[in-house]
Amino acid sequence: MRMLRQRLAPAPYTAGAVHSRSSTQSWQLWKMAAIGASPCPLIGVDLTVAFTLSQQTSVAVIGASGYAGGELVRLVDGHPFMTLDVLAGHTSAGRALREIHPQLPDGDRLLTSLEDALEADVELAFLALPHGASAEPAMALLAGGAKVVDLGADFRLRDESTYAAAYGGPHPFPEELGRWPYGLPEINRAALGGADRVAVPGCYPTSAVLALIPAIAGGLIDPESLVVDSMSGASGAGRSAHSHLSYGAIDEGVKAYAVATHRHRPEMEQAIAAATGADASTVRVSFTPHLVPMQRGLLSTCSAPLTTTASADELVDALAKAYADEPFVDVVDAPPLTRWVVGSNRCLISAHVDGHAGRAIVIAALDNLLKGAAGQAMQCANLMLGFPETTGLPIAGWMP
Repeated sequence: MRMLRQRLAPAPYTAGAVHSRSSTQSWQLWKMAAIGASPCPLIGVDLTVAFTLSQQTSVAVIGASGYAGGELVRLVDGHPFMTLDVLAGHTSAGRALREIHPQLPDGDRLLTSLEDALEADVELAFLALPHGASAEPAMALLAGGAKVVDLGADFRLRDESTYAAAYGGPHPFPEELGRWPYGLPEINRAALGGADRVAVPGCYPTSAVLALIPAIAGGLIDPESLVVDSMSGASGAGRSAHSHLSYGAIDEGVKAYAVATHRHRPEMEQAIAAATGADASTVRVSFTPHLVPMQRGLLSTCSAPLTTTASADELVDALAKAYADEPFVDVVDAPPLTRWVVGSNRCLISAHVDGHAGRAIVIAALDNLLKGAAGQAMQCANLMLGFPETTGLPIAGWMP
């Protein structure tokens, strides 16, 4: 046992270095060995797998200063098969992690510049950059032999004209559109295993697509008249300072924004058509997002006309069958609260029938920073690298 403990003990820490094995990671492995837990409830990995996958994957988090970037740092630090070797920011380059994310341990680690990060020798890079900023770094990293998980929107859409209409200009690498597997494991798992690049879905599309596709695939609702009303906390808008996101602007109020023009609408339509086999020209989504005065969490209320006299039980049955073996999607009886999923990588879904209007109502709740961003990115990375899909990901939420 002494030899095992020495092998798993953390290497000496060098202050200011951009790479370091977190003491938390080493402690997790040592604890697994010491207690013989199988599976370990903390990280969801069988002990046998932990010793088989002893090789550490070198990881970079580029865009580490944002909210999603900070969650990625936390998840990689706690992952038993990953080592966080590069932290990168733009305006935050040269600053210590504790200045940006005081909630995270090993705060002496320094953020490097994007340019230096692209020169680093890593096996996997997470890109948590603003929309439109990840295309060029992604291609440079791929050329250098790294696998890339992009949390931005740069490679989600498959069609060049659709991208230009949604994001206001031509794509810098139009030949790459359609080459990046869509990183929603519940509908695209086979394409993610062994992939060298993945485009992680947006938070709103994740909730809407998971809520709607079982009923569409089962012929229970009409895909030509889908309505998605979503509410998200302020962290969904990012960390940059804006007057409309200040406490005085959002407290005690709810605001609809990007009405009928939000960039996630074509992504929803594309993913729904691909997952259900529906004719893309017949999938129509009316999407309205709302900003609500809370830190994190997302709730989408999705509705559509029933194509039959389907009951609520039939809707629930379609969802239950679709997600019976999914570790991060649960079908619940009551409409889910965002508080139930904050801090977890789960998506909770409930289904209901409005008999008066002849419509199905499906409600989905998730943490916009985890299942809607960093957690889903880690879920994809696990599949890309051949690790158990749940490794390093929280399933339980925080209450209260």
